[in-house]
Order: sequence, then structure tokens, then C-alpha cells
Amino acid sequence: MDHAEEAALHHTVADGVATVTISHPAKRNAMTAAMWRALPELLPGLAADPAVRVLVLTGAGATFCAGADISSLTGDEDPQALAVAAEEALAAFPKPTVAAIRGFCVGGGSQLAAACDLRFAEEGARFGVTPARLGIVYPASSTRRLASVVGPAWAKYLLYSAELIGARTALRAGFLHELLPAGELEERVAGFTRILTSRSALTQAAAKEFADGRTDRDAHWSGQAAASGDTAEGVAAFLERRDPVFSWRPAPSGT
Repeated sequence: MDHAEEAALHHTVADGVATVTISHPAKRNAMTAAMWRALPELLPGLAADPAVRVLVLTGAGATFCAGADISSLTGDEDPQALAVAAEEALAAFPKPTVAAIRGFCVGGGSQLAAACDLRFAEEGARFGVTPARLGIVYPASSTRRLASVVGPAWAKYLLYSAELIGARTALRAGFLHELLPAGELEERVAGFTRILTSRSALTQAAAKEFADGRTDRDAHWSGQAAASGDTAEGVAAFLERRDPVFSWRPAPSGT
């Protein structure tokens, strides 16, 4: 099998969780042009699938994603445009997203991880935002997103230096939410996604919009809450000391 055949995004859906796996073993899961294009094509179907409550993005084997595979680009393709389109599609995914990170999470890999809502990593992971090594201007949208995750000071540190940082530094900087001992990442992510799928999808959808800066949807979400009955179910379950059974799901259009 040649390298082009090995390079792909794979996905599975089980127990409410869609897992998208970046696989390009010959190049530490570097994203080819075809893989960048495939992600925005894949995500709408997963967003519309009522069986999907959470999306996990991870890498095959011992690494997350080592960036972009520049050798896969044709002469007329803009690697930044491809990466930004994939990043924006991931950031716009309307359900909770979790990056599960082992090994290298560098360049475009860090771009994709930053576009996820939550980031869990295993000891030994390495992170870097590396355009300054190549004299590339990092896209404005990606810079703003990085700064929203780690703050302007750490964003400048990463962008100015292009240095790789370890997982403990990434945790301290706020890029990571949790850092797990070696061998425990998969179990923790599985357990945490079970928690997410048991919670109110209504709460999560509204919180995602509000946290991401939407300021015009208060009435919409108040109406959704009133019509769904989920608040009454949540209160009743609390008083009856049972697990709630929430019924709200997004409309097929995502509105």
C-alpha cells in the first residue's frame, strides 16, 4: 500500500460518540490536501446524525497530528486555506467536541485541537504552532482562536518562538483541560464522553453558542427550553433521585 492510500480520515459511531481518526502513519498523521478537504465534507453528516451526541478527534497510533503534509499539495492549492476551512468546520460543529491527544500535536494538528471544545492529552505529548519556522503569516482567525484558548501572552509565546512545549506546560498554559498518565487517555475520554452523552443536549447546544460568542440567541434557546420539557424532567429526576431522560434533540436543519 502506498502512502497516499494510507492517508485518510476514518470515523466510527458508537454509544452516542462519533470518533474521527487522523491516519497517515508514514508521516506522523500529517494531513494531506485530501484529508483537509475531507473533514468539512464529513462533519455535516455527523452533525445531522441523531445518534451522535459527541465528537472525538484523535490520531492513529502514538501521535495526534504532525501538521500538514506539504508534499501532497498541488501547485495551485493554498495549504492555509485548506487548513482554515477544516478548522472552521470543526469549530462550527454544533455538538461537544473533544481532542484526544497522544504524541505530536503540531502546526495544523494544534490548529485542529484548538478548534475542539475540549482537549485531553497523555503524558509525553508535544505541542507547537510553527509558522515562524517557515516565514508564514498565521491566519487571523486561527490566531484569534489560539488566543481565546490560551490567552494572548501564551499565543504570542507559541507563535513568536515556534518552539514545541511539553504536555505539562500545555496544561499550565490552558491549552489542555486534562493530562493523563501514559496508557490512560482512552479510558478517561470514554468515561468523560459517557458523562457528556448523559447530560442535556439542550444545555450543551446553547452553552456552546453562548461560549463561542453568539449574542442574539437568548430568545431562541429560551423557547427551545420551554417547548422541550427538559427542565421539568431534570427537576423531577433530581427530586425523585433518578437519572433524567432528556428528550430535546436539534432540528435536522440545526436551528
